[in-house]
Amino acid sequence: MARFITLNNGLKFPTVGLGTWLAKPGEVETAVVTALQAGYRHIDCAYVYGNETEVGQGLKQVLAEGKITRQELFIVSKLWNTRHTPADVKPSLKESLTMLGLDYLDLYLIHWPHAFKSGAETFPKDAQDNVLYEDIHYCDTWKAMEACVEEGLVKSIGLSNFNSLQIQDVIDKSTIKPAVLQVEIHPYFQQEKLVTFAQQRNIVVTAFSCLGSPNRPGLDKSQGSILEDPVLLEIAGRHSKSVAQVVIRWLLQRNIVAIPKSVTKSRIVDNYQVTDFELSSDDMNKIKALDKNLRSVVPLADKNGKKEFRDLLAPHFPFAVEF
Repeated sequence: MARFITLNNGLKFPTVGLGTWLAKPGEVETAVVTALQAGYRHIDCAYVYGNETEVGQGLKQVLAEGKITRQELFIVSKLWNTRHTPADVKPSLKESLTMLGLDYLDLYLIHWPHAFKSGAETFPKDAQDNVLYEDIHYCDTWKAMEACVEEGLVKSIGLSNFNSLQIQDVIDKSTIKPAVLQVEIHPYFQQEKLVTFAQQRNIVVTAFSCLGSPNRPGLDKSQGSILEDPVLLEIAGRHSKSVAQVVIRWLLQRNIVAIPKSVTKSRIVDNYQVTDFELSSDDMNKIKALDKNLRSVVPLADKNGKKEFRDLLAPHFPFAVEF
């Protein structure tokens, strides 16, 4: 199993990266250092995670040791929803670069296809606690992303949480094609149609929340735990691997990049040890049968949840079509 996959611009994209969403202050710097020392070269970040400064401190520490060069790393960040105005894109990217202590990013993604009201508030809301949206088309935002590539601030650009219609819209109107699509994928939400759609268009897919994000806010424990799933436990036992390793391997065998998040040293190390075994076709079919179409990560709706997400956020809602 290759450690890299080639993007449509020729760059090598590491197939296993360290996710940093929900990594608490005081933990993520050490996690980054541990990951890079364990062999990782891909770190997935985002402005809205609120920890890019600490990620940057970890990068600085490892680079100062001189054993890893900046050119060996693949650092990803994302444009937040309040920064979709074209004039805000470059300053937002440069802000992330400053926090990360870098001169350029390897990949910058539009985090969500819909824009929040511009301003200092990360989640702008009205008096009734409803999120305020703004009518900025993602294709206009994409043009500003392309300008950042031309200026050398980022090498690759891509999309996150976009559906098939939105992806095709960007492709049709772009000069620089999206290199990567990052979406939620795990055994309970496998997104086969969307993955096929992207891969057929030479867009590499990255899976976030690939282990089900067991520590995410609002977790409904009645939906079951991927890490405790009996089918996955049985497969893991036969291979003498953890369930997390089986899930990551399952993604890699679908040509999907995995970015498991952990701040625990042993798990960070284990999550990278996935090239010394292979899942059989029977294993893959058993995992395929676990799909529940269970999306875990959804944008905010109104406070009391009275409206359906699709009605509330149309036409910008990324899940308004099946895939």
